[in-house]
Amino acid sequence: MIAQVWGVVSWLIPLALLAGLIKSPWFKGHVGELLVRLFAHWQLDKQTYRRLHNVTLDTPDGTTQIDHVFLSPYGIFVLETKNMSGWIFGSEKQAQWTQKLYKRTFKFQNPLRQNYKHLKALEATLGVNPEHLHSVITFVGGSTFKTEVPANVTEGIGFIRYIKSFQQQLFSEAEVDAMLHSLQTGRRAQTLATHREHVQNLKRRSDPTAERQCPKCGSALVIRTRKTGANVGQQFWGCSTFPKCKTMQSL
Repeated sequence: MIAQVWGVVSWLIPLALLAGLIKSPWFKGHVGELLVRLFAHWQLDKQTYRRLHNVTLDTPDGTTQIDHVFLSPYGIFVLETKNMSGWIFGSEKQAQWTQKLYKRTFKFQNPLRQNYKHLKALEATLGVNPEHLHSVITFVGGSTFKTEVPANVTEGIGFIRYIKSFQQQLFSEAEVDAMLHSLQTGRRAQTLATHREHVQNLKRRSDPTAERQCPKCGSALVIRTRKTGANVGQQFWGCSTFPKCKTMQSL
């Protein structure tokens, strides 16, 4: 009898864990990103639209992470993915948009403003005319727009149509190749340390007093003051394990 009960439980526990995983925001987010990649793979010719995913770039205040970048003769398209359901309310100029899910209401940052930082980081990395950079937002997850949104804010595979609507050639194939090389060499390595540092940067920007972690060893970063050199008196973040770890970051 005990063996039979244990046999049933041994099946139920993994199923419950799997059900919880499927319902989690982490899983839904990854599924949304996967769908965007698949749609892009099927609908955007890879020779015309060179693509990079999860691109982390350095910025003056830390790092920024870009979901998808498409480099083409017709421009550079910077795609931000939002995996959300329910009703979406917002306009181009609003700082925050609203998600209404059943009887609950949530505020979130205007994705166009969020993507603007990505555009500026790419502009600095590639040295291109900002007019050739195009911000694109796509909502996946079954959401519905309840207010009028700009043409570059799309649902599902709508981002494909928007990207393909640009047909005026701006760059030669050689220039696209050069930009691809610049971005590949200028991006941060896709490592756990990079991800961890980016998460810390996000926390720091939302709470400047939040504890920071060393991207190399994971120890706490502390504020130190330069005692010698041309920048004497200047403060910076330094690893608490110095001199074992000599990581430094500007305040």
